[in-house]
Amino acid sequence: MTDFPNIILFAIPFFIVSMALEIYVVSKQKVKGYEAKDSISSISMGIGNVILGFLSKTIVLVSFFYIYDNFRLFTVPIVWWSFILLLFLDDFSYYWFHRISHECRLFWASHVVHHSSEYYNLSTALRQTWSGGFYTFVFWLWLPLLGFHPGMILLQMSISLIYQFWIHTEAIDKLPKWFEAIMNTPSHHRVHHGSNPIYLDRNHAGIFIIWDKLFHTFQPELKEEKVVYGLTANINTYNPIKIAFIEWVVLFKEALSGKKSLYNRLRYLLKPPGWKHDGTGKVSNDLRNEWLENNKLK
Repeated sequence: MTDFPNIILFAIPFFIVSMALEIYVVSKQKVKGYEAKDSISSISMGIGNVILGFLSKTIVLVSFFYIYDNFRLFTVPIVWWSFILLLFLDDFSYYWFHRISHECRLFWASHVVHHSSEYYNLSTALRQTWSGGFYTFVFWLWLPLLGFHPGMILLQMSISLIYQFWIHTEAIDKLPKWFEAIMNTPSHHRVHHGSNPIYLDRNHAGIFIIWDKLFHTFQPELKEEKVVYGLTANINTYNPIKIAFIEWVVLFKEALSGKKSLYNRLRYLLKPPGWKHDGTGKVSNDLRNEWLENNKLK
């Protein structure tokens, strides 16, 4: 494991310099930029994520090694081509983790943290979950089963996170068409952070946007539809504790309160955000379809 360093820690100086540069650039542009309280909240969430990561990564490593040592189907060598293969397989895993995190309330409860800011800048990339690291790794368990060394997997997961840092900005508009066609970009990811109905649950890519195009979750950024960042119902707090756990509280309150069957209580964990057992709720697909119908783009 000593051959696979924690590159997230080495990237911290790059994060700091990049944010300083972005602050300078957006000060010259007509964009929302930074708000001190919001950025402090995002950075606090990032620090908490790193601290809790020392514990959660232990659980992840134990799980990965248990599967790798006892059940792996092959032994993938640690060579140049296996890292290229892992790049795509990890990104495929990330796409489905990210998509399910928007379509299943149990996973949304941790992922909502990342979408809770009404600003979009590099500090937003640091607004990370405090709870997701303890269970979302299940989407990567198939990789040690195939025979990829756990150290390789964690390294590639870190590379993916570092790549996604720079796409959290309004300072970069559209990039060359060939790059936009293949890679995840600031334009694509701005869509993902939009609370506009047309943008909800779109562009789940990590590094490659090809997965969204392949599985029909791609939505380009529209000039006539400026992205509104945040949630469909914003939490309106800068308190890191509330940001980290407010959705968990709401989720269990809705699932456990009132007269409901056990089946419906469980469905609150598995159904998308916005779902209600009595049919009064609206999920993102409902809001998106209403928008498309009203704007005649369906």
